[in-house]
Amino acid sequence: MADEHKKDVDAYSGVDTTGHEWDGIKELDNPLPRWWVWVFYASIVWSVIYWVFMPAWPALPGMDGHTRGLRDHSERANVAAAVAELEASRAPMFTRLTEAANTGGISAIEADADLLSFALAAGSSAFGDNCATCHGAGGQGAIGYPNLNDDVWLWGGSFDEIRHTLHVGIRWESNPDTRFSQMPSYGRDELLSREEISAVTDYVMTLSDMIEPTEAGQTTGAEIFDFQCSACHGANGMGDRTQGAPNLTDQEWLYGGTRDQIYNTIWRGPYGMMPAWEGRLDEEVITALAAYVYLLGGGESETITEASAADVINAREAGR
Repeated sequence: MADEHKKDVDAYSGVDTTGHEWDGIKELDNPLPRWWVWVFYASIVWSVIYWVFMPAWPALPGMDGHTRGLRDHSERANVAAAVAELEASRAPMFTRLTEAANTGGISAIEADADLLSFALAAGSSAFGDNCATCHGAGGQGAIGYPNLNDDVWLWGGSFDEIRHTLHVGIRWESNPDTRFSQMPSYGRDELLSREEISAVTDYVMTLSDMIEPTEAGQTTGAEIFDFQCSACHGANGMGDRTQGAPNLTDQEWLYGGTRDQIYNTIWRGPYGMMPAWEGRLDEEVITALAAYVYLLGGGESETITEASAADVINAREAGR
């Protein structure tokens, strides 16, 4: 009986073992370091103190919420207070920005250095949070998402027009005032045959001098374009901003400018959408965002803003 409880002492260190052995390796039964023991006990004391003073336990049966602790600390409340403080500090500048935009447009904002700096900072922040996912961090766009740095605008590039587009969105069905147009799916809905779409593709590419005219393009393609496409894109293919119909003569292509990409665009009829930010963002933030987008480099002058879309199109066609 005594042999069963005989201690196993390690021959090299003279320290008792725990009796555990793995592949000839025995575990020494050394005591824990004293500093570690004291730290362990201190952590227990600290946890009890923390439970008393800070929120620590979730809602338990019979409780109406988590334990709040004697300090009644709440990170959620702290964040809400910080946000409210930030909004209050920005309110005077946002008020100035809105008043300047409503009375003098983008020119009034550009004339005030402090206001311009604030509009760009606030607009850049809003753009990064809400727009960069589609348009890119620098507004450079991608296939299917417009480049905001150039001077090509489907619905108008003045400050007021950009701000209106941000308000109502594009093909955003939940907003009754949204900008809306729809290109038919000529191939998918079997409105045109593959040969006819190919001929129209040739004709469209000749409008921007991308290829030499082809026989099919100048006959069948031109005839189909006049009957099916000119109502929106214009007889000369220069587009119509009142309908969001792009200019087909400038070699700027939202859905790609190769022959296959243009063919596929005609075949499927793209239906891009942009959210209406009205009701999702404050009016002041939309104004700052419009100023930021306008000043990215592609915004149009106020003289164009004041002209009607029809006058702009007529002026372009007269100059060809």
